[in-house]
Amino acid sequence: MRFPRFTRKKERRITELFRLSVIAKGVVSATEIIAGLFVLVVPLSTITDLVIRLAQGELDEDPTDFVATHLVALAQQVSVSSNLFVAVYLLSRGLIKLGLVVALLKNQLWAYPASLVVLGLFILYQVYQLVILFSPLLLALTIFDLFVMWFIWREYEVVRSHQVGRV
Repeated sequence: MRFPRFTRKKERRITELFRLSVIAKGVVSATEIIAGLFVLVVPLSTITDLVIRLAQGELDEDPTDFVATHLVALAQQVSVSSNLFVAVYLLSRGLIKLGLVVALLKNQLWAYPASLVVLGLFILYQVYQLVILFSPLLLALTIFDLFVMWFIWREYEVVRSHQVGRV
């Protein structure tokens, strides 16, 4: 496989954008871990009551408010088993991605293809979720993940081209 030669300026730009996107992914991953711990520790009834209370003000002003009506419906559908699933999902997703972020920032070569595979699998699951129940937030996260994958791939090409050049 031939790897493209990059100019120094283009390599620096790719690396900067790669690092920025990976750091942003790390922040998202840390947020997922915190959210997972929150969902695991805080009783389900407290979360449901909080969501309904927050949405109620909006519903008093506009009973057809899209976001508020969907938040209330979602809060009322959450069960103890789905609460545990959400907690485990967020924690495992956050921990896996945070581990890959650290490995990528340390330039560990195995982390590039591993990250592409893991993010690809998460994106497939997110697309499945989008088909079942559309969410603008999940769509934005999926698009962001695609951008991160592209930057990971480009940085991987840069790193590999340097390795091929040294051989």
